Amino acid sequence: MSLTSKRILVTGGAGFVGSHLCERLLASGHDVLAVDNYYTGRRMNVAHLLENPRFELLRHDITFPLYVEVDEIYNLACPASPIHYQRDPVQTTKVSVIGAINMLGLAKRTKARILQASTSEVYGDPTIHPQPETYRGNVNPIGPRACYDEGKRCAETLFFDYRRQHDLPIKIVRIFNTYGPRMHPNDGRVVSNFIMQALQHQPITLYGDGSQTRSFCYVDDLVDGLIRLMNTPHEVTGPINIGNPAEFTIRQLAEKIIHLTGSSAELVTAPLPEDDPLQRQPVIDQARDILGWAPTVSLDDGLKRTIPYFRALVAEGHTEARAAE
Repeated sequence: MSLTSKRILVTGGAGFVGSHLCERLLASGHDVLAVDNYYTGRRMNVAHLLENPRFELLRHDITFPLYVEVDEIYNLACPASPIHYQRDPVQTTKVSVIGAINMLGLAKRTKARILQASTSEVYGDPTIHPQPETYRGNVNPIGPRACYDEGKRCAETLFFDYRRQHDLPIKIVRIFNTYGPRMHPNDGRVVSNFIMQALQHQPITLYGDGSQTRSFCYVDDLVDGLIRLMNTPHEVTGPINIGNPAEFTIRQLAEKIIHLTGSSAELVTAPLPEDDPLQRQPVIDQARDILGWAPTVSLDDGLKRTIPYFRALVAEGHTEARAAE
């Protein structure tokens, strides 16, 4: 191992974002241990990395302790789409809270730097738009999304308490809507759902009138932001928003996808899910100023890179699309 090479643990390493992160870390010359219980992660996402001698894949659930020797930890493990995190809400809270405790304990023992993948969902259905990191959120603690929203909020609390109590080198990133190749085709997220429906010329479901907004960040931009935050000095903790501030309505997204796929799909409407945020847009001033980070991939360009992945899945027989976020 070279003097600049690190031993890096990525929990959720076989997931959508985790697999792209593992790829980038390996390309930088690091040794990478990907840990995943395959609840939403898939071995196929990292199959192309298995022959790399610097890469190791371990099936493990981080609600149980893990004893390894590492220099850095990226804690990405958690189902991140409503259809998956609501399927087993108790386990979702456990992986956010107990999983965070286990990874923080590992970081404390090994003196490793640790990054927590938090979420824009900590802002709930925001009363402030766009959302800066100083906004404390508008979250329903007993609603159907609370297992994820409050689980991530509690994880942030734990990270800062470990920082205050043990001077642990922590980093917290609040991730806004991210998309790209290797998204789970049945995760119910709006980009994957719309693309799957469009490619099969099925009706595209808009919730409400489609006027609710989201900001879509391409996965390569997100991974760049994660790595930049991990490499900041000890005094930089975050939380820092990472997302693309270009805001689109869900209807605009659907129309773009229909155009780019050449689909004959029609738009249909359905009632809004409970506690579904009407607006989601990051303020990224801290990311610009502290990390020198800003997204570089436009929504059109990112969709053009993403659609071929889903087109291949449809050709292989993956045809199910779930209710969109």
